Amino acid sequence: MNTRFWETKTLSEMSAEEWESLCDGCARCCMIKLEDEDTQEIVYTSLVCKYLNQQSCRCTRYPDRHELVSDCVELNADLALEFSWLPKTCAYRVLAEGRSLEWWHPLVSGSGKTVHKAGISVRGKTISEHHVHPDAMEEHIINWIET
Repeated sequence: MNTRFWETKTLSEMSAEEWESLCDGCARCCMIKLEDEDTQEIVYTSLVCKYLNQQSCRCTRYPDRHELVSDCVELNADLALEFSWLPKTCAYRVLAEGRSLEWWHPLVSGSGKTVHKAGISVRGKTISEHHVHPDAMEEHIINWIET
């Protein structure tokens, strides 16, 4: 991979390997989100997909995720700006909006641990959807994710 490729390429110009490396491992996209039917407002919950390893903040079924979870979104360069629910910290959104990656992003810091040290990841902040009845999801709405 080119060093600092994200500063010289658009999202659509990136190779598959470069695209995948943009994921900082925060797992915020794996959080269960609810949409208000009247206002279309999206809110985050403290619940995460049952396939998320909450310690590593990585999907345990990544290659099969779209088949296993019907609403697991397949993000691509064309959609990065359309998903306003992506956290402001998400590298895909950051670059699509013309901003720079933060110091804690693994591509900048050189370590996958800085996303956790900076408190950006969901590590230690969430519970698996597997442990909550679907009717009780609204009880888990949070406001610590800025969208």
